[in-house]
Amino acid sequence: MKTYTYTEKKDTRSGFGAGLAELGRTNKNVVALCADLIGSLKMNTFIDENPDRFFQVGVAEANMMGIAAGLTIGGKIPFTGTFANFSTGRVYDQIRQSIAYSGKNVKICASHAGLTLGEDGATHQILEDIGLMKMLPGMVVINPCDYNQTKAATIAIAAHEGPVYLRFGRPAVPIFTPADQKFEIGKAIQFQEGNDVTIVATGHLVWEALEAAKVLHEKGISADVINIHT
Repeated sequence: MKTYTYTEKKDTRSGFGAGLAELGRTNKNVVALCADLIGSLKMNTFIDENPDRFFQVGVAEANMMGIAAGLTIGGKIPFTGTFANFSTGRVYDQIRQSIAYSGKNVKICASHAGLTLGEDGATHQILEDIGLMKMLPGMVVINPCDYNQTKAATIAIAAHEGPVYLRFGRPAVPIFTPADQKFEIGKAIQFQEGNDVTIVATGHLVWEALEAAKVLHEKGISADVINIHT
């Protein structure tokens, strides 16, 4: 059985921030938009280094999607940033009509996904976002498992032509994937090989799946663990 360990925990939203900052240095067409949540989305470094390529739209998420769609017409690659609930449920019609149907090259980046913003209540939580976005034509959905994979995914989606929904979270989770990994859109990763049962997981739950496989191994049960990050 393969053993996975970690020496540090870090939030996946910081992986997004690091990836966005790197894109700011390497791809001049990358621009960023935010709905009044710069700190929460860890966009500060990108903004400090590229103030002329950042657009603060305020608490106007629907407008942000429309602006992002328009920016693609001029050859820009817009990355939008707000919480997952406000990146999907609140603006679904704008994404559907202005981005998905016409295949606009917008990267919708959503933090605090799922129940990871528990203290803010149900208005700031969402579980159905993956299903909502997967129903849209041409939309690629990505849900990385740790800081390193989130950084790699952020960089990778800039090279993908078409709309992308990138989902990540607030809590610190174990970093257990390599820092120099190559992120491949559309291909799952088998973290553990087994013969008795298969555990399929995504996002923050991948580490929990590996821990579950360890417990099963101690009981004589061999488990596959597959990371469906995309």
